[in-house]
Amino acid sequence: MKAITLLGSTGSIGTQTLDILTQYPEQFRIVGLAAGNNVEILAAQVRQFQPSIVAIRSEEKLAALKAAIADINPQPIILAGEAGIVEVARYGDAESVVTGIVGCAGLLPTIAAIEAGKDIALANKETLIAGGPVVLPLVEKHGVKLLPADSEHSAVFQCLQGVPKGGLRRILLTASGGAFRDWDTPKLADVTVADALKHPNWSMGRKITVDSATLMNKGLEVIEAHYLFGMDYDDIDIVIHPQSIIHSLIELQDTSVVAQLGWPDMRLPLLYALSWPERIYTDWQQLDLVKSADLTFQEPDHEKYPCMQLAYNAGRAGGSMPAVLNAANEEAVALFLEEKIKFLDIPRCIEWVCDRHQAQNHANPKLDDILAADNWARQEVLTAMENLASRPQTISLR
Repeated sequence: MKAITLLGSTGSIGTQTLDILTQYPEQFRIVGLAAGNNVEILAAQVRQFQPSIVAIRSEEKLAALKAAIADINPQPIILAGEAGIVEVARYGDAESVVTGIVGCAGLLPTIAAIEAGKDIALANKETLIAGGPVVLPLVEKHGVKLLPADSEHSAVFQCLQGVPKGGLRRILLTASGGAFRDWDTPKLADVTVADALKHPNWSMGRKITVDSATLMNKGLEVIEAHYLFGMDYDDIDIVIHPQSIIHSLIELQDTSVVAQLGWPDMRLPLLYALSWPERIYTDWQQLDLVKSADLTFQEPDHEKYPCMQLAYNAGRAGGSMPAVLNAANEEAVALFLEEKIKFLDIPRCIEWVCDRHQAQNHANPKLDDILAADNWARQEVLTAMENLASRPQTISLR
């Protein structure tokens, strides 16, 4: 029975991970749970899975959590705040830590888990995007496994099984196209929050659904793929695949292309990250190629999706620039969700911040440099807001 700790247990990744553990109680057990601020769901999870340790990020919710599980015996260790999340990540005999926390908030807990010698099922892409220069050396130093648990990188990882060293030529990441794949570009000026949250294929959290609508999620995945698989940015491409049946592909040196297919279901990559190198039988719906109908592909529209090129630019710049890109995106998306900026202001804010970081980009950043760049970028987005009115309504694709 494999011991698991789950970070971000009340979110989309977390609840689907716990669905898997419920279905396979003989395969996995929970050591620790950590969540953001949803006391009701977290308390129910504690009752069902009986972890040894639990933490809630919102410190003001600590008393409510304690009260909600006061009758549980034995009581788990109950913590709060970022320090509490970090402690859950490093605690006990968990062999694998699922990192389902959204955004850069997942970086420090992931580092703590790695330093404690735990394998990582990586569902938090920002860990590598912001912290790749720090995280990868730690993975090597502590001899742990870093296994992708998101759909696209899991697909690449699955396709690579059995491929000899040096056999990989190119990675093709598929994208659904998000909520606006069928919209004309001029209509994006009138996008509402409700529009952006209508993802055609997946059920995800609000932030990542907006990232899908801007296609920043795919740009971030390009950076993550660079770190995970050691590929140059010129050898990582994006293709729009509206049906989301092919989750990504690899091209080998002899031009053979290998793809991983399946219904749009996040449980599959999560299960594979937890069970690798084994394959566990499931009773989930099997893929029927006839029912899946046509599989179509199209080149992404850079005018409609300028965030893609911003991500490629930041990845190629390297150093602390990807951390700045990620932080600026998180803050800009949050402002959009709060209806303080428009949808098209998201890439404009990000470009503004990245432009101003060029002169101070750290080529070989340490953890403190990354955290400082992250904090700086979040503050700079507020400055960008003040300048949007006087800035041309264009995004450079340099």
